[in-house]
Amino acid sequence: MDSIDKYLEESAQVANDQKQLKSVFMIIANEVLKSVQEGGTVFFCGNGGSAADSQHLAAELIGRFKKNREPISSIALTTDTSIITSTANDLSYSEIFSRQLLGIGKDKDILIAISTSGESKSVLKAVEAANSIGLLTVGFTGKETNSLSNITKYSLHIPSNETGIIQQGHITFGQMLCLYLEENILN
Repeated sequence: MDSIDKYLEESAQVANDQKQLKSVFMIIANEVLKSVQEGGTVFFCGNGGSAADSQHLAAELIGRFKKNREPISSIALTTDTSIITSTANDLSYSEIFSRQLLGIGKDKDILIAISTSGESKSVLKAVEAANSIGLLTVGFTGKETNSLSNITKYSLHIPSNETGIIQQGHITFGQMLCLYLEENILN
C-alpha cells in the first residue's frame, strides 16, 4: 500500500469513528446556540491551518452556510494583522489572541480554540484569558488529552494523530456547527 492509499484509508476510518463524537458535539452545539440566542459572539482562534479554519468558520456564520439569514455574530481572532503584529512585537506572540479577547470578549461569548496538537501557546493563552472573563471555552484538537483539553470546558478530540486528518475533522465539525446554528436560529 502506498502512502496515498494509506492516508485515504486512515481518513475514511477516522471519518467513520467520528460518529462517536456526536454526543459531545451536540452539547457544544447547544451551548453555542444558547450563547448566540442571548447575543453572544462566537470567537475562533488557531495557528497555521487552524487559523485558516477559524477564518472559514467565522465567515460561514457571518455570511451563510446553506440558508440566507441574518448574520450570526462571529470573529476569527486570526484576521487583524495590525493587532496581531503589534501585539507580537510589543508584548509577545503568545498574546496575539488573548489580548483581543481581553479587549472585546464578554461573559456570554464563546471561544472555539483550534489546535491539532493542543499545545499552541497563543491558543492556550487565549483560553486562559477567555476563562478569566467568563467565556465558555471549547477546544477542537487531536486524539490525545493535551494542555488545551485540560483547560477548556469542552473538548472535541478527533481520533487521529495525523495533522491533516485532524484538520479534516475540525472543519467537518465546524461546518456541522454552522448547519446546526442555521437550522435552529431560523426556527
